[in-house]
Amino acid sequence: MPFGSNDWHALTSEPALEPELPICDPHHHFWDRRSARIPYQRYLLDELAADMQSGHNVRSTVFIECRSMYRKDGPQEMRPVGEVEFVQGQAAASASGLYGPGRAAAAIIGHANLNLGERVAPVLEALQAASPNRFRGIRHSVTWDPHPEVENSALHKIQGQLASDQFRAGARVLARMGFTLEGWCYHPQLHEMAAFAKAVPELTIVLNHVGGLLREGPYANRNDEIMDTWRKGIAAVAACPNVVVKLGGLGMVRCGFDWHTREKPIGSEELAASMAPFLTYCIEKFTPARSMFESNFPVDKVSFSYNVMYNAFKRFSKSYSAAERAAMFHDTAARIYRIAQE
Repeated sequence: MPFGSNDWHALTSEPALEPELPICDPHHHFWDRRSARIPYQRYLLDELAADMQSGHNVRSTVFIECRSMYRKDGPQEMRPVGEVEFVQGQAAASASGLYGPGRAAAAIIGHANLNLGERVAPVLEALQAASPNRFRGIRHSVTWDPHPEVENSALHKIQGQLASDQFRAGARVLARMGFTLEGWCYHPQLHEMAAFAKAVPELTIVLNHVGGLLREGPYANRNDEIMDTWRKGIAAVAACPNVVVKLGGLGMVRCGFDWHTREKPIGSEELAASMAPFLTYCIEKFTPARSMFESNFPVDKVSFSYNVMYNAFKRFSKSYSAAERAAMFHDTAARIYRIAQE
């Protein structure tokens, strides 16, 4: 059976730990009829709702842009508005209560090309008009690596975007309008992210996926060197008070674990132990008030189930105080994405 499928996940079944602990999942995507990269990963409100109700108290979620349902025509820079229009509908359906008590896509992150500089303002206005009550900011991925074996998955495949005057001008427009930026880069780029964060201190930046760890292809079998580079990069970004970090994304194949290849999916005890060095270091540098556990579903679904993942986060975080755990599971995300707490 294919890895990442529900039948495969069912081979490792666990009861949900601490089912009352409030959770805001600050990072997931929606796809329908996805034609590239991982075509089988259809993930719409039904699929998310099933995961949200797998035993954990997921009260709200944040949709993060993934180039879903872009407009087919019109000005190129305006085509990403279609994604926010699409997700606004999914969020409205969730808000009806028909799909369960949790509010899916209570906040929405879209995309606008910051390389437009000052000219990004009309795009941001259109995104906000598409979701006046949920739009909170954008993700402009800057993932880039010189090795041809590494997938440069960014929409705008440009080296060094974070340092360009145009990109920074666009980022200042974003900040001026009160929106956030999702910082998605690879770990060798973390010092570039830190320099950017210092240059635009008025902008709130959310560092995705513990800083974009690469441990496959040209980065395979170099763990000591990679961890040293990653730690120094994380420390540099964490020194910028306008940056918060997402704890997750380690289920992606590029992170170098074998979880997606196993005949039986990983359980939460082993998963918690495997993730601990990365999560612990991020929390140490950012503090719980600037850290949030994320699912990165359905991307991380290739490696483990939603239920096992949150069990692992709960096992891992046992040594933190109740207030620190509340921040990392719910309150940091609710604050950053301005989600009303019930």
